[in-house]
Amino acid sequence: MRRAALILAYLATVAAVAWGVHRSELRDALDAAAAGGRADLDLAVERLVLELQRSRDVAVLLADAARVRDRLDGGPAVPAQALLRRTADRTRSADILLVDTDGAIRASATGRAGSIAGAPWFARAMQGALGGGPDVGRAYTHGAPVFGPDGRVAGAIVVVRDLGRIEADWRAEPHAFTFATPYGRVVASSRTELLNGPPAQVLTPELGHDLRRIEGGRYVPRDALHVARDVPVLGLVADLYADAAPARALAFARAGIVAAALLVLGAALLFLWERRRTLARANATLEARVAARTEALTAEIQERREAEAALTRTQADLVQATKLGALGRMSAGISHELNQPLMAIRSFARNGATFLERGRTEAAADNLAKIDDLARRAGRIIANLRAFARADPHPAAPTDLRAVLDDALDVTAPRRAGLETVVIAPDAPVMAMGGEVRLGQVLANLIGNAADAMGGQGTLTLALEADPPTLTVADTGPGLAEPDRVFDPFYTTKEVGAGLGLGLSLSYGIVEGFGGTLAARNGTHGAVFEMTLRPVVAATGGLAAE
Repeated sequence: MRRAALILAYLATVAAVAWGVHRSELRDALDAAAAGGRADLDLAVERLVLELQRSRDVAVLLADAARVRDRLDGGPAVPAQALLRRTADRTRSADILLVDTDGAIRASATGRAGSIAGAPWFARAMQGALGGGPDVGRAYTHGAPVFGPDGRVAGAIVVVRDLGRIEADWRAEPHAFTFATPYGRVVASSRTELLNGPPAQVLTPELGHDLRRIEGGRYVPRDALHVARDVPVLGLVADLYADAAPARALAFARAGIVAAALLVLGAALLFLWERRRTLARANATLEARVAARTEALTAEIQERREAEAALTRTQADLVQATKLGALGRMSAGISHELNQPLMAIRSFARNGATFLERGRTEAAADNLAKIDDLARRAGRIIANLRAFARADPHPAAPTDLRAVLDDALDVTAPRRAGLETVVIAPDAPVMAMGGEVRLGQVLANLIGNAADAMGGQGTLTLALEADPPTLTVADTGPGLAEPDRVFDPFYTTKEVGAGLGLGLSLSYGIVEGFGGTLAARNGTHGAVFEMTLRPVVAATGGLAAE
């Protein structure tokens, strides 16, 4: 009993899902059909407008013809009639008329006589403007005023187009559409069945679309999607009837596929459910084994997590050790650099005291100025060393690379002892997106590596370019054995204990974090490292950084 209830509930669920899929797919298919119908209707409207605009242009051109004006001035009818007949043949016009201000026909391509004084477009032409609109039957007429020598309206040229000739090209259109007057009179259609007016139809709106049940013949869709638009330039209304049957068939097909898939799934679930009793004992045994194995794997995973945490801490310690090792190698040189200004300060201070005792204040002031310069130099060395040692978590900001280069030269002065240092840099600041502290660490690391590679002898070249902002460090050492691996963590060519192989990897990460690139290659005489950063203008959207 329980199994039957579950099967019935599942079948009801399948039916509900299939119905929902059907409605969703039908909505999408009708949306697509409506969009396609609107596009086809727009194309048909544009084609008709362009075709009828040719008649208007013909009327305008003929209004300036000399034969036309001669006829209105009382000249012979034959030349004007010949011109109108020849023009009508070339433009596929049903007739072309020349009328005077009273509406009397003075010449015609078909020999027509009489008067057209009551036509609304004729009154507009007599006012000096272009007139046009649907005429008797299925004709469309354009009227253009003919001006006399005195500038007044002397008559009008009337071009009559038979819409039946134009619609002959529409028979192969996939959709049925009509062009009718605002009063419902159909003047042109892609289906002859619709020329007598809109067929009998029943409105059946669905899912926000104008659907209609139509009995209009074999070439008019019975289940039609109606699309309409006004054509004010022609004074007509365009209607299109697209076949909605393909959209319904597609929706039913996709709903059937979903229902079939769910029924197959339900049958498979039912089969598995029937086998559950048979496999119950085996499953219990298997679950016990899985539980034991899971417990063992949990313990193993915990051990691996602890090992990964230990590895992470070790890597962090190695990074710090690398920085401290670099600081240790620089400490001796830094102490030497500081010792010189300190000894000089001591000497100048003693001399200044002596000068003051002797009343030589100018000499004492000169010594104090020298003491101030030496103190600034010592402070700059200490500040650069402190900046190299600390972390800088700030994001990228406009940074002067020339100042970064000068600070790095101060920090690495002891390590460059014995080297020939060549600096190629502009005098003006070179701005880029970065951080002064971290870029200084990167540049100091590159200079230190170059000094180690040259063994204290050689030429170190530092070049700074502004477009794009690029710092190049080149040495005359032995070059790079594997340029593609120099940025890999723990890769080093130094002797054991001389380096951990993390300096270039950290430098690469710092530059990449600023949106720049750090590349390594072998130059003509040794290794070359290029650090390229983003310009400030590009990074700030064209605004100068404060």
